Amino acid sequence: MDAALKQEVENWIADDPDPATALALTELVNRGDEETLRKYFSGFLQFGTAGLRGPIGPGPSCMNRAVVGRTAAGIAAYMKKRGMNSVVIGRDARYGSEDFTFETAEIMSGAGMKVFILPRPLPTPVLAFATSALKCDIGIMVTASHNPPEDNGYKVYIGPVADGIDYAASQIINPTDGFIASDIAAVASLKSQPRGSEWTVLGEEEVDEYIKRTSALAPRPSDIKIVYTAMHGVGTETLKKVFTQAGFNNLITVDEQCSPDPDFPTVAFPNPEEPGAIDLALAKAREVDADLVIANDPDADRCAAAINDPVVGWRMLRGDELGIIFGEWIARTHPKGTFGNSIVSSSALRKICAHYGINFQEVLTGFKWLAKIEDLAFGYEEAIGYSVDSKTVNDKDGISAAIFLAQIASDLTKSGLTLTDLLNEVWGRHGFHGTEQISIRVADMSSIARLLNGLRKSPPREIAGRAVKSIDDLAAPQDGLPPTDGLRIWLDGDIRIIVRPSGTEAKMKCYIEVITATSAESQKLLDEIRGPLKEFLS
Repeated sequence: MDAALKQEVENWIADDPDPATALALTELVNRGDEETLRKYFSGFLQFGTAGLRGPIGPGPSCMNRAVVGRTAAGIAAYMKKRGMNSVVIGRDARYGSEDFTFETAEIMSGAGMKVFILPRPLPTPVLAFATSALKCDIGIMVTASHNPPEDNGYKVYIGPVADGIDYAASQIINPTDGFIASDIAAVASLKSQPRGSEWTVLGEEEVDEYIKRTSALAPRPSDIKIVYTAMHGVGTETLKKVFTQAGFNNLITVDEQCSPDPDFPTVAFPNPEEPGAIDLALAKAREVDADLVIANDPDADRCAAAINDPVVGWRMLRGDELGIIFGEWIARTHPKGTFGNSIVSSSALRKICAHYGINFQEVLTGFKWLAKIEDLAFGYEEAIGYSVDSKTVNDKDGISAAIFLAQIASDLTKSGLTLTDLLNEVWGRHGFHGTEQISIRVADMSSIARLLNGLRKSPPREIAGRAVKSIDDLAAPQDGLPPTDGLRIWLDGDIRIIVRPSGTEAKMKCYIEVITATSAESQKLLDEIRGPLKEFLS
């Protein structure tokens, strides 16, 4: 075995607070399994604006107590330099989440911070709300959101006081992530960090206040029949309380998926967007003759929906379709403030805002950017993330989106209309906006960088048989946005394609938008483009 690698592993083992991961590495050293050790020691798990996210396992390249403890120590160092002294920690129900929560609490307490811990596994939006409600400088949520079962993660919020602003706590952006990453890298030894045992496990006050404020988004309840799935996550308890307090009592749960289960046994990936993920919910909807299906991802910060389409039957709404439903409804009823969406989302919201005379702002991918919009009245990204109440949670919130959608569907039903009718009215005004996302999983993220660099050096003249009209390099934007890795490509026929690496998974993502007169025309065009485009990018 390489001597330098062996020494690095032995040093890590000596500093590891978890006997289980230390033993796993020791056994690999004893077996001389250099290949596996290099996988676990391919660099410290990267900390960025999405925090940490990766597979659970030993060594610096995985999620474990040693990595989490060093990350907590780095965040504490960042806080001390800036006079911050308070943190609240939440967690989901994934493997390791409780251990990582209390590892963080010990390090933060040892650093002299005032530490609060949410009382049990709860949705990410509750942690975001609690950060503001408690006026904490930092909020930390232990979650991997919709990632596969073997992953866990660490999402960081900065409080309104610490950020010097008057809106609610929001996710960190750069350069904050870079400063924290530097402080994490400067942690020479975890065992040398002082540990404390002083923290407050919160009661129900913050949870109850979140439920009260969120349920107020639906003041006109009805008896519409709604099927709900939590995708084996932590959303069920909180969402049911919100719906009950609002007076929506005809909620039918998908029992196989509504209790937290870190194995996510009924789905290949615990993401409502993935094919097959809500099949059980759709089957339940057909069985009970439901009016609407609502799904949260496992940490309940995202919301998906399915409707009984009069043409094709039960189907998922695309993330953009749900965004347009929210945007059109809020524009009609509360045309104030600023609306926004990410660059990869549909261009239809911009047109809705122009129609109603509402301010609109486009931002980079990631809800952390939408949260920085001043006086945000509504924001969304096509990856089923929605903010319909930024004063309560200045981030995407799948619980508030769910109850607000229930109210929209209820109001439409009382007028003899459906969500499909609302969408059709928008499409009749602005043209049908067909959107689709293609995700290509990769073993190595460097392959995405090679592809994008190749496209920059040798721009294509055509894609899928259509001429390339222009290419915007998002790393050198011309429209005032901050730089990001990706390309925006325009083809003949006003077809927009955006290619970028995923910020949280080993995926390349491609976003297509076509604008036609009808849904059938859009689908035909997307069908023509999809295969050749995927082949071009593979």
